[in-house]
Amino acid sequence: MAASLIIWVASALLILGVLTQRHWDPWLKKAGYDRSAVSWRWYLVGFPATALRMRWRWKQVCLVNDLSISRTPTRAVLGDLAVRGTSLRPIPPRLGLPKLTRTGLVVRVRLQPGQTPHRFVMASEALEHAWRVHRVRVTTPRRGELIMTVTAGDSLRQPGKNGQVQQEPEPLMSARVGRIEDGGEWLLDLRRVPHWLVVGATQSGKSTLVGAWVRRLAPQPVALVGIDCKGGMELGLMEPRLTALACDRQQAIRVLDVLVDVMKTRMAVCRSAQVRSIWELPEDERPVPIVVLVDELAELYLSDGSRESRDEAMQCSTLLLRIAQLGAALGLHLIVAGQRVGSDLGPGVTALRAQLGGRIAHRVNDSSTAEMALGDLSPDAVAVAQSILPGEQGVAVTTVGARWMRVRSDLMSTEETRAVAARYADQTPRMPALSAAVAGDGEGGEAE
Repeated sequence: MAASLIIWVASALLILGVLTQRHWDPWLKKAGYDRSAVSWRWYLVGFPATALRMRWRWKQVCLVNDLSISRTPTRAVLGDLAVRGTSLRPIPPRLGLPKLTRTGLVVRVRLQPGQTPHRFVMASEALEHAWRVHRVRVTTPRRGELIMTVTAGDSLRQPGKNGQVQQEPEPLMSARVGRIEDGGEWLLDLRRVPHWLVVGATQSGKSTLVGAWVRRLAPQPVALVGIDCKGGMELGLMEPRLTALACDRQQAIRVLDVLVDVMKTRMAVCRSAQVRSIWELPEDERPVPIVVLVDELAELYLSDGSRESRDEAMQCSTLLLRIAQLGAALGLHLIVAGQRVGSDLGPGVTALRAQLGGRIAHRVNDSSTAEMALGDLSPDAVAVAQSILPGEQGVAVTTVGARWMRVRSDLMSTEETRAVAARYADQTPRMPALSAAVAGDGEGGEAE
């Protein structure tokens, strides 16, 4: 009787979902509702079917993947012979009631005594196949409990096309650059995480992300400083909105040297005002925040073996590390990007990485780069980053602390990048010392 009732209800929901979608979609579209944001088929059909499938297959999945326990010992001694067997009545952990979300569901699992989360993390792929969902993520909020976050479909399948800057102002130093796997907005806040490392191979979406970041910061009262040792080919598109752009290593050293002087000046200001950060100063006395964009980090660290080249690489390493260590409280922020980031570039890269709390890894060509970017914060994210396919441009794995998630940056063409930079060129803060450092005349006056 109960099984018949469940089948009848599921069939009714399926028919209702199809009819509702066909009847209401034109009206919802005319009313301005986004079908991608409100998935009626998931609410009416997908969620009940997935919840029933999870409940129906839970015991079998736990048995096959060794996620159950036995109340009786699995070892026995017969004379001098030790025998190991499998219990005929395995007991799976208790699966809670699913909680509906916009793109999937969340369910709590109570572990049996002696169980650890590691086996469930390793079995997440098996759960995805058994439940016919896109992804299952396992987290541990407290001992003895698991939270399984199920994503029904891949919301990152298509890149977002958002060349227009939002009309509503964003919080200072914040940027909405794309979306995360559960369908929400991908927000990068430099006030919360002041320094970032972005890695990715050619055509992986690394430059697209940096362009989307600049697009969101362009309307804000922020100074953008670019260091692009590939002759300015990437960041040169945004030059009208950049306060300074260094196109080779000599210019980069002079620009970084000026920024260190800026930090010293701001330290004196904070000390005289008896505050620990420029954000504690009154708004009319607060200096302009500076975001330093470094494209292709390896170009700053590589050496041809000559003494001069080694000295330049060491200078770049030292100056970048000082900004990363001291800049957050003084309004200096780093966004460092590169195709390859590894310990073979020198010990300075490892020291710099330790100061870059935010990490973003696109598709990479070598495992050491993914390990360098994500391994020290979240080892599980390394394998996920290496599974990104060549066709998934803009898809990345980002991590702050031990939490990671898959994301995708908005698509932005070269023409849109130029247009945004030109539109907000009049809001570019002028810093003569930085301009003089790029020109190499050394007559820019005070650092700030």
